[in-house]
Amino acid sequence: MEGAKIYGLCLERLKYQIKNARQRAKKENMPGKKNIVLECYNTGGMEDIIDILELYDIEHKTFEAVKEKLDDLAYTVSVLTKETLEFDFSPDGNLCLSLVLKDGQ
Repeated sequence: MEGAKIYGLCLERLKYQIKNARQRAKKENMPGKKNIVLECYNTGGMEDIIDILELYDIEHKTFEAVKEKLDDLAYTVSVLTKETLEFDFSPDGNLCLSLVLKDGQ
C-alpha cells in the first residue's frame, strides 16, 4: 500500500490498542460480533473531525464527504493493521474508531 495516507492516526498506537482490546475481549468472553472502541474523539462536529484527524485535503467540507473520507481511512488502516476497523458515532454523538470482532476472533 505504497503512498497510503493515515492522516492523524498513529499505526503503532493503534496496534497497541488493538492488542489490548483483543485481550479484554478474551477476558469478557462475549459471543457474537462486537465493536470495541479504540479511540473516541469527544466530538461529532465536522470541522473538529477534520482538524483532529488532519483531513485537510478533503475536497468538499460536507458531512457526506467527511464520512466518505473516514470510510476510506478506516479501510486503509484496516489493511495496514490486518484488522477490521471502522469509524462510527457513539450514542452521545462522538466520533469513535472501533475494532470489529466477529465470533471466534
